[in-house]
Amino acid sequence: MLNFEFSTPTKIIFGKGTHGEVGKEIKERGFHKVLIHYGGTFLEENGILDTVHESLRDAGLEYIDFDGVIPNPRLKRAQEGVKICQRENVDFILAIGGGSAIDSAKAIAYGVANDFPLEDLFLGKVTTTQIAPMGCISTIAATGSETSNSTVIDIETQDQGILKRSYNHDCARPLFAIMNPELTYTLPMYQTCSGAADIMMHTMERYFTNVTDVQLIDRISEGLLVTVKEEALKIIHDPQNYEVRANLMWAGSLSHNGLTGTGRIGDFATHKIGHELSAMFDATHGASLTAVWSSWAKYVYKTNIERFAQFAVNVFAIEPNYYNLEETALKGIEAWDQWCHQIGMPTTLKELNIIPTHEQIEEMAEKAADTGHGVIGGFMQLKKDDIIQIYQMAL
Repeated sequence: MLNFEFSTPTKIIFGKGTHGEVGKEIKERGFHKVLIHYGGTFLEENGILDTVHESLRDAGLEYIDFDGVIPNPRLKRAQEGVKICQRENVDFILAIGGGSAIDSAKAIAYGVANDFPLEDLFLGKVTTTQIAPMGCISTIAATGSETSNSTVIDIETQDQGILKRSYNHDCARPLFAIMNPELTYTLPMYQTCSGAADIMMHTMERYFTNVTDVQLIDRISEGLLVTVKEEALKIIHDPQNYEVRANLMWAGSLSHNGLTGTGRIGDFATHKIGHELSAMFDATHGASLTAVWSSWAKYVYKTNIERFAQFAVNVFAIEPNYYNLEETALKGIEAWDQWCHQIGMPTTLKELNIIPTHEQIEEMAEKAADTGHGVIGGFMQLKKDDIIQIYQMAL
C-alpha cells in the first residue's frame, strides 16, 4: 500500500425531503445571496425548484436562478455565471442536478475566486487552491461530483473544436451535498442506467492497479461494485424503489470521493478515451465509458492477468480456473459486457450509434493523449497509437 492523503470535508445530508433543508444549511454558514445553477425544465415541472426557493426565502436569503446547464457543460456558460455572481454580489453558489450542473457550478466558483481567465485553469496554464463557497443538491446517482475534487468542462475552441478538460483539487469539494433519492424517481431509465455504469467505472478505474497488498480497499471496492451491479438490475423493474435508489445514490458518492483510490495508483484511461467521444459526438458520459471499456480491458489485461481474474471472480462470480487465469480474466470481461447489455448500455461504438472516421479516431486519440502530456493510464501506459487501436477495437 502506498502513502496517501484522504480528505472528505463535504457534509452529507441524506434522505427523504432533505432538499427542503437547503436554506437552513446555507444560512447557518453565514451566507446571504445564492446563485442557483441548474439545467433543463424538470426542476420546475417536479416542484423541486419551488421547494428550494421556499427554503431559501424562509431562511431570509436572496437568490438568483441561473439555468442553461447542458450535458457535457460548456465553459462559456460558466463564464456567464461568473459575471452574474460578480455583478450581483453573490456569496454562495448552489448547484441542483447531476455532474453537469455541479461541475459547471464548480467552474463558476473557480472563476469568482480567481482573477485569471477561467479557460487557463482547465488548459493547465495556471493552478489555484482558491474557490468560492458552493454546495449542491444531487438529483442523479452517477458522477459523484457532489463529493469529489474534480471538475470537468467542455471548452469550445476555434482551431481544435471542443476540448474536454478537467481540474482536480480538494478545494472543489462542495461544503455540503444534499442527497434525496426521491429526486431520482423520474429520471429516464437510460439516464439512470448510464449513471450506474459511471459509478461502476469510477470504482473500476481505481480497482485496476498494479500496486500490491491493497486488500482492504479491494474488498470495499468489490462490495460497492457488486451492490451497484445488482441494484441497477433491480431498478429497471422497480423504478420507484426508494431503498434501491438510495443504495445507488450513496454508491455514486463513495465511488468518486477518493476512498477507493487510497493506497494505490489508479488508471482513468477509459475516462479520457470516453471523454473524447463525449466532446466530439456529445455522447452520454456513462455510455461513452461502457462503449470502450471492454476494448481497453482486452488491450491491457495481460499487464496483470491476476487482477482481471480477481475482478471476474469477486465481482461477477466467475468460477476460477486456477490452471488458466487468462480464461478467467476474459470471462470477467465478457460478464461485464453482458451486464451492460442487461441495463441497456453499449459495449461498442456501433451500439453507441457512433461510427467515427479514421481521421476522427486520430483526432480523439491525439486529444486524449494530450491530457496526459502524451501518455495516459496507470495500469498500462497508453500513447496515441495505443489509444487508436482501442478505438478501432471498439468499433
